[in-house]
Amino acid sequence: MLTFKNSADLRAIARDAPLDRVLVETDAPYLAPTPHRGRRNEPAFVVETARVLAEAKGVSLEDLAAATRANTLRIFAKMAEGRV
Repeated sequence: MLTFKNSADLRAIARDAPLDRVLVETDAPYLAPTPHRGRRNEPAFVVETARVLAEAKGVSLEDLAAATRANTLRIFAKMAEGRV
């Protein structure tokens, strides 16, 4: 929903969330992000949400991707250990 034009308040909340506490997810198959509204959502569209989040936070998409990957590996420690 971060990508929806009427979600300015949500983007402000996301902007203020600490980068080390953020993950990016998709609600597939529902709630496709802009510019895919009206289509069946799919995991590949999560990049659209990441782009909007990076813009809101004033960081590059690459920096956001690195931060969210680190957050994922910290939260899901088995992934970091290669056990999944």
